[in-house]
Amino acid sequence: MRAGRSGFAVVVAGTLALGAFTAPSAQAADTGVKVSNLVLNKGKPIIVGTSAEVAPTFTYRLSWPSGLKQSDVNPALYLYHGTTAAKGVDKGRPIFTGSTICYEAGPVAANCEGELYIDPRYTLDSNNDATTWKSAVWIRVWDAKGKLKNEEYLPLSPTVRVKRAAKVTVDASPEPVAKGGKLTVTGKITRADWVKHKYTGFGGKAAKLQFRKAGTSTYKTVKTVKANSTGALKTTVTASADGYWRWTFGETNTTGGATAAGDYVDVR
Repeated sequence: MRAGRSGFAVVVAGTLALGAFTAPSAQAADTGVKVSNLVLNKGKPIIVGTSAEVAPTFTYRLSWPSGLKQSDVNPALYLYHGTTAAKGVDKGRPIFTGSTICYEAGPVAANCEGELYIDPRYTLDSNNDATTWKSAVWIRVWDAKGKLKNEEYLPLSPTVRVKRAAKVTVDASPEPVAKGGKLTVTGKITRADWVKHKYTGFGGKAAKLQFRKAGTSTYKTVKTVKANSTGALKTTVTASADGYWRWTFGETNTTGGATAAGDYVDVR
């Protein structure tokens, strides 16, 4: 709790929340609750691998009609694919809130922050999930006796890209190599496969081969090489000085970027 402001916490624990999210009931209607200024993952794409849980952050401002108290309002942010916020829960496979805490910012408003919860082993079941996700908030309003008074699936404007994590390896040989000799640099680009739950070859992706001379701090691009159908990279360069070699590539619409750790080669 932050000094000078009271708050309440909402916890919806990952996959355990699946049963809690259902299509709107017959009583669902406009609650009068509003959500604004939503920022998802600090404005960056969400990168997800094959096994590690991911907890993207979010912040937003919550406001409610006069006559309600902060404790009467229970918000739960989620991401979805469906055509509507309700169908995104009922028919889709949403990304749910892991936890939320809201801090009062006046009699009818609060500033909220929290984390979403993604376990790629359960949350993502298709590589087509590497796309743009919509956002919404499930709003529940309770009466003084703790009985559900009203609820609403409130669609929001912000969206976020969810991307497959990628990796790249590097190997420069022979080591050591004679000055002016030929150095072969290989590597492989892979990315998360959310169906097979392992990293598989990312074919056809172009990567930059970079070199950092020993004693310096900056890598410089030597050439660009396109991976073959299995993601393999290979090229030949002339060895001129001791230093580090690496492959690097940027993000695409579906996949995150990656940079290999430098492979040091001694030139004699």
